[in-house]
Amino acid sequence: MIPSFNFTIPDHTMLIQLAITGLLVAMLPLAIVLTSNDTNKYRKLLWITLFLTFDLIMFGSFTRLTDSGLGCPDWPGCYGQANPVQAHADIKAAEAIMPTGPVTVIKAWIEMIHRYIAMAVGVLIIAIMVVAWRKWLKSGRQLAAYAPTLPTALFLLVCLQGAFGAWTVTMKLQPIVVTIHLLLGLMLLGMLAILGARHSVQTVINSAARSIFSPAVVALGLLLIQIILGGWVSTNYAVLACTDFPLCHGMLIPAMDFEHGFSLWRELGKTSSGDLLPVEALTAIHWVHRSFAFIVITYVAWLSHKAMKIEGLRKTSKWLLIAIGVQLVSGVSTIYLSWPILIAVLHNAGAALLVLLLVILIYKTKAAAGSQ
Repeated sequence: MIPSFNFTIPDHTMLIQLAITGLLVAMLPLAIVLTSNDTNKYRKLLWITLFLTFDLIMFGSFTRLTDSGLGCPDWPGCYGQANPVQAHADIKAAEAIMPTGPVTVIKAWIEMIHRYIAMAVGVLIIAIMVVAWRKWLKSGRQLAAYAPTLPTALFLLVCLQGAFGAWTVTMKLQPIVVTIHLLLGLMLLGMLAILGARHSVQTVINSAARSIFSPAVVALGLLLIQIILGGWVSTNYAVLACTDFPLCHGMLIPAMDFEHGFSLWRELGKTSSGDLLPVEALTAIHWVHRSFAFIVITYVAWLSHKAMKIEGLRKTSKWLLIAIGVQLVSGVSTIYLSWPILIAVLHNAGAALLVLLLVILIYKTKAAAGSQ
């Protein structure tokens, strides 16, 4: 049983306290940017925001894996307060009723720290958008590197991401909402990588690089499908639906319920009709993610091998090959070691790193593709 949820409109004092907290968290990365010796402060801001977004994705997975998503069962605050200290009495009361339930002091802090980091990322993205607009307008709309279209889209995306963060709580961790929340986070990461690449990464223009562009786009598409499937596994808690590998329940193709497993609009742990989700449905979710992984691994490994032969792409392709190998090992380890949190978080980080590397590879080859 999940504690009752508080959907009252937050008061202004709590919102002001939350805003101040977000600004304070954002002050450290902003201070690093302002005191940096880098002559291009905007570039520094982009990469630090990307780094913090990567951390946010990892901490988001930690929040999900520790079952802390409802550590504060309202939004944006915690029991109507700006932090778990102020909400301590309500949290302890809920914990006393359900000591192993979704609301505990530790889980409340994990959830609120995740929100504080998210607010800081939002502040940094607003700063990116403001700087881009100012520099672009000041240059008479001539500096393409500061074109504000992508920074503005990034700002709109982070607003949408915030809405899904709220719905994640208010809709009680509904799997489709949590999965979309994860996907939007990776989209933020990818867009930040494109912006950072504009100021840091040199494109490679030759016929060999041109041949990599389209396969790299396909690889990114396959990876995103796999990430969606992985998110579906995680949000449905289906990681241990198969505890053996490479077989599942001792079979190559076990008994599976695809209809209920991939019914999108339903509550956590239930079918669309409200019954408990059968084990066969969880098996289907796990098996599809595991099976599709072999397609993604094979394709990305082939792409990395092909790109490694091209001057200017070798370093990125080498890291891509290492990342896909680590991802395979961490994925199998979660099964054999019964889902240890550290390895599970590493697996989520590996997915984010693969997105970053493929986006950079695509960026490096896009000029060559455009020169056809």
